[in-house]
Amino acid sequence: MPRVLVACSFSGEGISVMRKAGLEVDYRPSITQEEFDRIYHEYDAVVVRGNVRVKPVAPGGSLRVVVRAGSGLDNIAVAELDRIGVKVYNTPDAVAESVGELAVALMLSLARGVVRSASALSRGEWIKHGVLGAELMGKTLGIIGFGRIGRVVARIARGIGMKILVYDVLKFATEDLAEYGAEQVSLEELLARSDFVTIHVPLKEDTRLLIGERELSMMKPTAYLINTSRGGVVDEQALKKALREGRIAGAALDVFSEEPPRDLELLSIPNLVATPHIGSQTREAQERASLEAARILVEELTGRRPSRAT
Repeated sequence: MPRVLVACSFSGEGISVMRKAGLEVDYRPSITQEEFDRIYHEYDAVVVRGNVRVKPVAPGGSLRVVVRAGSGLDNIAVAELDRIGVKVYNTPDAVAESVGELAVALMLSLARGVVRSASALSRGEWIKHGVLGAELMGKTLGIIGFGRIGRVVARIARGIGMKILVYDVLKFATEDLAEYGAEQVSLEELLARSDFVTIHVPLKEDTRLLIGERELSMMKPTAYLINTSRGGVVDEQALKKALREGRIAGAALDVFSEEPPRDLELLSIPNLVATPHIGSQTREAQERASLEAARILVEELTGRRPSRAT
């Protein structure tokens, strides 16, 4: 009987799907990195989220499959595992809607000063006339990375009435862009023209520090930056400087280069909205990710190969 280590939070229905298919499931949602490193090679498959790192294992272990119940793979040594025959999958479709909706929520929060206003009111301060916000309708939104999540953001933003610019390393057909009323431009043009810039790219060597001091200097002083992709895509020190000096109007971060972040100076900047990596933290996304991960494992471990996630 194939053994599966579920080393993260997972829905009961997903566990049930695997057990009904004949898989032996060891559910350890609170496992530490040290415990995980000690035992994961003894299982045929493991499921993780972003809570632990999956390192290469020596040939001869039992591990055959790794599934990330989520969109990123930056905590998994994909190339090294592939070289020793371990297959790696993820479930990006499951979380796209939730992450995209959070990006829009952060845009609205920045535009209307929601966090600042709520914080002031909780202290008994009535700052109504000190908070002059802006509407999103008619503004230009720059989307960096036009994959699953970027398209969710574009769909919602178009409904609000925003103008949409897209930057991506892939060249999209006119009809693909027309569906979202989008225009594909260079990164430099996107930064210069956008009132809001939202990032939706994986963390890889070519995207690490993609937005640094040079890129921030290209943005309008009235523009806002939103990152719900991965920490490390934005140079946090450069962002801190740009916010302190008023070179951009504000920023919202759901992800950080170090999580939990220890740079309290960055978190204390008034025109920064920060959330603790909650992009996929909705009941719906967690359920979808669990069921999709369970489906992949059942098909892989029982001989029916699923299409590989990207």
